[in-house]
Amino acid sequence: MRFAGFLSLPLFLCCFVLGSQAARADTGSDLVAKNLAARGGAEKLAAISSIQFTGRLVVPGDYELTYKETRLRKGGEARIDSSIQGLTLVQGYDGKVGWRINPFEGRRDAERMSEDETRAFADDATIDGPLLSAKARGATVTYLGREDFDGTNTYKLRVVDPTGVQYMYFLDPDTYLVVETRKPRGARQVTQIELGDFELVNGVYFPFELEMGPLDSPADQHQKILIESAHVNVPLSEGMFHMPAAPGAK
Repeated sequence: MRFAGFLSLPLFLCCFVLGSQAARADTGSDLVAKNLAARGGAEKLAAISSIQFTGRLVVPGDYELTYKETRLRKGGEARIDSSIQGLTLVQGYDGKVGWRINPFEGRRDAERMSEDETRAFADDATIDGPLLSAKARGATVTYLGREDFDGTNTYKLRVVDPTGVQYMYFLDPDTYLVVETRKPRGARQVTQIELGDFELVNGVYFPFELEMGPLDSPADQHQKILIESAHVNVPLSEGMFHMPAAPGAK
């Protein structure tokens, strides 16, 4: 009789687990929807065809560079110019190819980024942001429960893109804005990005302070982006996002 009574328990547990898994999947989509609403909503985001941020980039050693980042919605193009003492590091993405000009390494000509670098740069440079762009890229979003981040019991989301690369996003439980992301960098390293000081730009919230570095690394090894102003729908030349040809090339 004890064995017969036990037979009904797995059936109950099966139904409970399946129901919990369904709710878990729904919760991931629900949190993304809440993040979209918190940012300002789909209509206001779609009204931004381009955005340009200006500010400062602070790198280890307390060196400060002027910072200008430009994003274009049309093809996901982006460009970042960081300058100090007459030298400018340029990073660009034309919708297909990622490239850079790095005079700090003695290079004056443009060179291609690696595939991993291009993917990371393109994801970060979307106007909507990588979390909201996830489904459009064919990625899946899963809710993983709650996790403490600097004393805040955040919502933890895992995003897996079609290539299998995984990202983690942590949402503030009060604002539903992303306060931290974790992204793979190469085969072994994970980059941690903390986001804060959200400001309203044309009806949409963007982080105006970002701190990034290897996961669990000391703060003095991180770099910071401090945005001072932002302008939307500025006139842009698409040519500014294309990789410059080498001198003498046809």
